[in-house]
Amino acid sequence: MSATSAPASPVAASGARPGLSIILPANNEEAYLANCLRALMTSEPADTPVQVLVVANACKDRTVEVARSFEAAASRIGWTLQVLDLAQPGKLNALNVGDELATGELRLYLDADVLVSPALVRMLAEELGSTSAARYASGKPHISHAQSAVTRAYARFWQMLPFARSEAPGFGAFAVNAAGRARWGRFPDIISDDTYVRLLFAPHERKGVQASYEWPMVEGFSRLVKVRRRQDQGVKEIARKWPELSRNEGKATPRRSELLGMALREPWGFVVYAAVTLAVRSRRASAQWTRGR
Repeated sequence: MSATSAPASPVAASGARPGLSIILPANNEEAYLANCLRALMTSEPADTPVQVLVVANACKDRTVEVARSFEAAASRIGWTLQVLDLAQPGKLNALNVGDELATGELRLYLDADVLVSPALVRMLAEELGSTSAARYASGKPHISHAQSAVTRAYARFWQMLPFARSEAPGFGAFAVNAAGRARWGRFPDIISDDTYVRLLFAPHERKGVQASYEWPMVEGFSRLVKVRRRQDQGVKEIARKWPELSRNEGKATPRRSELLGMALREPWGFVVYAAVTLAVRSRRASAQWTRGR
């Protein structure tokens, strides 16, 4: 089975000034969305039109109301903000609906609990607009300060791993230009959309910009286990359905000496990370879906 492709964006084909569409799926994100949008609204000016699409899906809280409260703020900085209220649940469907309504040649897919730094949108637009070749881009992820000691320890060790230190890991926030978006059609119904898109690009096609963003981890040991198992299942699903994409991984496996060095620098973090890993592999670990925070 191979990854699907899509025709080039009509915006790109017309030769019009490239714009950036930020597609933000949201399911019951009342507690996080305001901070996410507030950070977006303090972005540095980008030399391109910006469209924000908040795609609320099956929300039972105030997500839609919160999103619409930022329409005036978006207008003040010259952006457009459109809020969609879908009855059908599902992040993948929300991404596809957002893509159908996106007018920008450039696309930024953003999780509702991510906080962008002021320079991120501008730098991503500049990087993606600098070439007509397929390009994937992201910023430098920082893990938000966690409330639980277990999550703080896990996060400290996790951030030392090769994937977390790679140029553009893209979890929570990734962007593509028109040629990059043409690498796939609709988002497939899979667990890990961000991993799928990242692996459609060879390592040299993935670019990291210097601007950062904050991404939260779930609180507590049991939730870390559930999310980690879900992440592992997502990676295995992609390897099973699209085995040819594994050539684009480009992720180094740490040697024993490197792991030892990391364990010595973060002994408590290593203990928690190892315990989570063992629990994920245990039959007792639940495969139930849970949020990535």
